[in-house]
Amino acid sequence: MGWMYILLAAVFEVIGVLGLRLFSHARTVKNGVIYLGGLGGSFAFLYMAFLYLQISVAYAVFIGIGTAGAVLLNMIFFGESKSYFRMLSLIVIIIGVVGLKALS
Repeated sequence: MGWMYILLAAVFEVIGVLGLRLFSHARTVKNGVIYLGGLGGSFAFLYMAFLYLQISVAYAVFIGIGTAGAVLLNMIFFGESKSYFRMLSLIVIIIGVVGLKALS
């Protein structure tokens, strides 16, 4: 159950980052709700995950998934660079997250 909460927390984090990006370009109520709702949901699910998992592993996996998701989102939808080194760095993050999950 804890890993499901981590996954949900990461998804909500990506939604919150999307909302932050939208809110920084256009300060509308809708963008503010996406931003605050996403990050609020993220922390709520992270809190729930801490009830089942070690905090150090749960937080590291949460950050890794959220970071990779935000980078991918920005590459796909906002035209950020897809350079070789960025892709390699993203793969290293994913390997680290999988390693933490496998060893916990």
